[in-house]
Amino acid sequence: MQLHKNQIVELEVDSFGLDAVGVCRWGEAGLVVFVPGALPGERIRARIVKVEKRHAFARLEGIDRPSPHRVEPPCPVYRRCGGCVAQHMSYPQSLEFKRLQVQDCLRRIGGAAFADVDVLPVLGLDEPWFYRNKGSFPVAGRLGAPRIGFYAPRSHEVIDAPMGCMIQHPAANRLVAAVRAWMVAHHIAPYNEAAHTGTLRHIVVRTTRAGQGMVILVSREPSLPAAEQLVEALQASEPGLASVMLCHNPARTNVILDGTLRVLWGADVLEETLCGLRFRLSPFSFFQVNPAQTEVLYEQVLAFANLTGSETVVDAYCGAGTISLLLAQKAGRVIGIESVPQAVADARANAVRNGISNAEFVLDQAERALPDLVARGLAPQVVVVDPPRKGCDPALLAAIAKAAPRRAVYVSCNPATLARDVSVLNNAGYCAIRVQPVDMFCWAGDVETVMLLERFE
Repeated sequence: MQLHKNQIVELEVDSFGLDAVGVCRWGEAGLVVFVPGALPGERIRARIVKVEKRHAFARLEGIDRPSPHRVEPPCPVYRRCGGCVAQHMSYPQSLEFKRLQVQDCLRRIGGAAFADVDVLPVLGLDEPWFYRNKGSFPVAGRLGAPRIGFYAPRSHEVIDAPMGCMIQHPAANRLVAAVRAWMVAHHIAPYNEAAHTGTLRHIVVRTTRAGQGMVILVSREPSLPAAEQLVEALQASEPGLASVMLCHNPARTNVILDGTLRVLWGADVLEETLCGLRFRLSPFSFFQVNPAQTEVLYEQVLAFANLTGSETVVDAYCGAGTISLLLAQKAGRVIGIESVPQAVADARANAVRNGISNAEFVLDQAERALPDLVARGLAPQVVVVDPPRKGCDPALLAAIAKAAPRRAVYVSCNPATLARDVSVLNNAGYCAIRVQPVDMFCWAGDVETVMLLERFE
C-alpha cells in the first residue's frame, strides 16, 4: 500500500527531527513521515501533504494520545510565524530536544569517535521570554493597514504581530508599535516586495540591558515623510531611546541593511556591558541576541580554554572581539581574526575602551590568515573558533592541525557542521572532552554548543 496526498493516517511519534518536527514511521517498510507540531510519544492523526521516495510530510490533524510535555503555545501567532518552533512543548522538553539534536549530529555525522560522547544537559534560562536584544521586523500590507511582524516558514509572507513578540525585549515591542501608529497616522506606504513599491521595508531594533534603544528604519525612499513626528513618537514610547537611524535601501535584495545609513536623531552606536567589559554596538555589529545566555556561553569558553596567563590564543571568526577580549584578560596574547571591516574596527575600539593591550585583530578571512600565521611560525597553545552556520573552512581546520595547539574550543550554532568539523579534527589527533549546549535561542530550533577538544597524548 502506498501513501498518497491528502490521505489521513494514524501515526506514533518516535522522535524529534530538525526544528522540533515529529518523526513517525508508516507501514511495514517504516517510511519516515515528518509531522510539524507532533511530540515524541504521541499518537496522532495526520494528513499527508507530500510523498517522496524515502519519506513523506504531513500536517497534524488531531492528537489521540497527547504527550505529557505538550502545552498550549502562549503566542497568538505561533502556528503561523516562522520564528519559534517549540512553544507547543514545555520549556524543559525544549531543552531536551536541543540536547538530543546535538547528540544525534555528533553520533550520526561525527562518526564512531563520538559514539560514546555524552552531551551535557542544556543550560537554560529561568525566564525564557522577552530576551532578544535585536529584532528585524519586515513591513508589508497596505496603506492604512500595515502588517509588521515576521515571515511565515519558508516564505516571505509577513505574519502581522500587532501584540508584539514574546521573545523580543519589551522595549522593542513598544518601539515597533510606535512606528505602526505613525505609519497609519501619516499615511506611510508599506513595502510591496513583489511590485517593489512602497516606502518602509523593515524596522530593525536593538536594545541593551541598561535600557538603551536603537531604531533603524529601512526605506526604499531616501527620506521619510513626517520624520520629526516619528522621532517624537518613538521618544514618547520609550524613555531609553538613544538612536533613530534611516537606511536607504532601494535595491531588490533580501539584505536588510544594504544601503546608505544616516542618523535622524541621537547617537550612531549603543553600548552594552558583558562579563564586566564594555562593547560598542553599531548598526552592523554582530552581537549575540541573548545577553544573559551570552555570559553563560562565554563563561564556558573561558573554562574550557583553561588559561594560566601565559598562553598565545587565536580566536578565529572573532566578530567584534567579545570572546577575544575576555580571553585576553587571562592569556598572554590573543590574536582575533575577522573578515568584516566594521567588526574589526569595533573590536579594536572595544580593546581600547576596556584598556586591553594584549589583543590584536587581523582583518582577513580566517581560512587564509591562520594558515599564513602558522606558516610564519605562530604556535598557539589554544585555538577558539566561532564560525557562522556553514562551519569552518577546511583550510582553517588544516591550519589548526598543523599548529597543534593543546586545546581547541569550538563554539557552534549548527550541530551538523560542528559534528562534521570536529570529525576532521579528530582525524588530526583531537578528542572531544566536554560538550555543553547553551539555550541562546529560547523556543527556536537553533542551539548554541561549546565543545572542548584536546590533543591526544
